[in-house]
Amino acid sequence: MTVRAEARFHDGWRPQPAPRRWGAVLFRLLVCLIGALLPACAPTTRPAPPPVAAAPHLGEAGITARDGAVLPTQSWLPAGGPPRAVILALHGFNDYANSYDAPGRWWAERGVATYAYDQRGFGRNPRPGVWAGGDVMVRDMWDAAAALHARYPDTPLFLTGESMGGAVLLVALAGHALPPGFKGAILTAPAVWSRGTMPFYQRWALAVASWAVPWMSLTPPRGLIHVQASDNIPMMIALGRDPLVVKATRMDALGGLTDLMDAAMAATPNFKVTSLVMYGQHE
Repeated sequence: MTVRAEARFHDGWRPQPAPRRWGAVLFRLLVCLIGALLPACAPTTRPAPPPVAAAPHLGEAGITARDGAVLPTQSWLPAGGPPRAVILALHGFNDYANSYDAPGRWWAERGVATYAYDQRGFGRNPRPGVWAGGDVMVRDMWDAAAALHARYPDTPLFLTGESMGGAVLLVALAGHALPPGFKGAILTAPAVWSRGTMPFYQRWALAVASWAVPWMSLTPPRGLIHVQASDNIPMMIALGRDPLVVKATRMDALGGLTDLMDAAMAATPNFKVTSLVMYGQHE
């Protein structure tokens, strides 16, 4: 609806235009622009449904968390009898449960069962690449540990995590009661590259990009980054061809991962559990 206002003036008088205050005009335009962009710039996260009163459990489709979400799960089980131990494995950033295929097979040959699930926002979960929240990942770890203890109540339980998965374990286990049946943790290059260890320009760039363009996805430019993640070349080629491995990383996911690493670094003084911590020679 358009509203028209008319003013009648007598004796030929007309109002004179006021001096233009360009600073005020530009400020108002900037406020309007920010107001228009804020909804689009909000980081895209997938909040988990509210927890319900349901016990986590392990089924054919995977591990069901307390909120009803089913986490796709892979397992490697020993043949010819119950396992001597059970390992719950948490994969790294942009990866998924299949990253534990080689060690899972090796452990199974030695009588140890391994269960790995796709963490939310990765692998076969809905909307891969969208950060689910570090607190949700920690809660899922507790649910998965409870589900495995319910399946194997008398079997020792070990937790292992690589990179992001190691950060989840650091936050979950530091200063808290341990899961039932827990005997130890194995952390492979746990991600603790917190903001406190970054140069200021990296912190600023991450903060600005996470706020201004959270939806933007980045892929490492060829020829610019000369870091080789592993000397296992066949594995690296397989990762590059695997459609379930996230190839382009959203800026808000990088921000969420950094929040998790901040929490993991802060948790290290209170991480006093039986553990094996491993880093590569060039980490």
